[in-house]
Amino acid sequence: MSEHNPESKPWYKRIPHAVTMLFGIIVLVTILTYILPAGTYERVLVDGRSTVVPDSYTTITPTPVNILDMFKAIPLGFRDAVPIIFIVLAGAIMFGFMEKSKAVENSVGALVKKLGLKNKNLIIVIMTFIYGLLGVAVGYENNIAMVPIAAVLSLAIGGDLILAAGISVGAMTIGFGLSPINPYTVGTGHQLAQLPMFSGALLRSVLCFTALSIMAYYNVRYFKKITLYPEKSLGKGLDVSGMTLSKPIQEYRVSGNNWMVISIFIIGLLVILYGVFNLKWYVNELSAIFLMVAVLCGIVSRMDATTMSETVLKAVSVAAPGAFMVGYATSIKVLMEMGNIGDTISYNLSVMLQDLPLYASAISMSVSQTIINFFIPSGSGQALATLPVMLPLGESLGLTRQITILAFQIGDGISNLINPTLGGLIAMLSMCRVPIDRWIRFIFPVLITILGIAFITLIIAVATNYS
Repeated sequence: MSEHNPESKPWYKRIPHAVTMLFGIIVLVTILTYILPAGTYERVLVDGRSTVVPDSYTTITPTPVNILDMFKAIPLGFRDAVPIIFIVLAGAIMFGFMEKSKAVENSVGALVKKLGLKNKNLIIVIMTFIYGLLGVAVGYENNIAMVPIAAVLSLAIGGDLILAAGISVGAMTIGFGLSPINPYTVGTGHQLAQLPMFSGALLRSVLCFTALSIMAYYNVRYFKKITLYPEKSLGKGLDVSGMTLSKPIQEYRVSGNNWMVISIFIIGLLVILYGVFNLKWYVNELSAIFLMVAVLCGIVSRMDATTMSETVLKAVSVAAPGAFMVGYATSIKVLMEMGNIGDTISYNLSVMLQDLPLYASAISMSVSQTIINFFIPSGSGQALATLPVMLPLGESLGLTRQITILAFQIGDGISNLINPTLGGLIAMLSMCRVPIDRWIRFIFPVLITILGIAFITLIIAVATNYS
């Protein structure tokens, strides 16, 4: 009698746990420091920012990372990631106070009651585009406080936390990554290329809208699937405490106290927007506003000191795994710096592009930026490190500067959907309690579809001499 062989699992079900995945990348980067030569580009300050000098790459004395330094990179990564780690905690504390006041639950319940449970698909589409617009116009980490609201909304209409991440994190990542007015990628690229700021916006806008439409369609499709077959939910077993509605939809109303809490939250967001666009605020200032909103919400909700203290600690305990993952992922960047192989990877990828045909070179340039993005997850940092090399290379290949920047934006922006080294992605996923291994299983088909559309857009850009 032959032995029964169980059916092999699909590849996406073999994705390791996020902690295991990141440790594997840490080990891989450590090994690469022994294989790849150490090298560096010369850098000069332009408008206060360090920019690569083209054709200045040189090899330097190898600096391989030993086993002690590999593990030492982990606490050093936490040190470098402190601002992002704390904004995860501050955002969780703020949401903890809003959840304790019942303002979020009552608001979402009242919204769903008003729109009607028969319009669930419409709610998903509208919210996907709203979150996408936040990514386009406001930024990325700036929107971290909005993620838990999507979690409550998704659970209220019968979805799960994975759907919540698709509505919020997926849409904001796409909106920000493909935004025609992204100051970190397009803005920095146009400065380096000496092009009019945010020029060529029409093609980028069409690509961004198309990608968000794909995300909205996929969210609705996933929702229909888990409604018919709950056992296929990727969110099974995830902690939903404090995010679910506690009573029937028809009983929800927003109280006067709830309106006060919501008003404080909205005022806080407006202050953040003003600070980001006018005062150059970043995550530390955002964290401070989140904490101020939390304290004010506690006061207007008449919480005593003990209740407020317990709310803080409960929120921190829920956010701690996500905060840990942010610091853990940042250790990869530290290892790259220790081994001095980041510039080596950029240089060798640019060399590989030199003998390719015109259309293939545009797509390959985007693919190379995707690879680099896993090692330099900062959009502006990647622009400053690679575009001074890629822009003259693109012109020598027959690509306009606008096409080179578009290829860079596609490679950087779309790959951020699954980039485990991107602190903002890990932080946002943690706000809706979704581990990155389950997220990758959900979002990978979207990533492949949008990449295909983006590459077609690049081909059209080359054919029309996009400039």
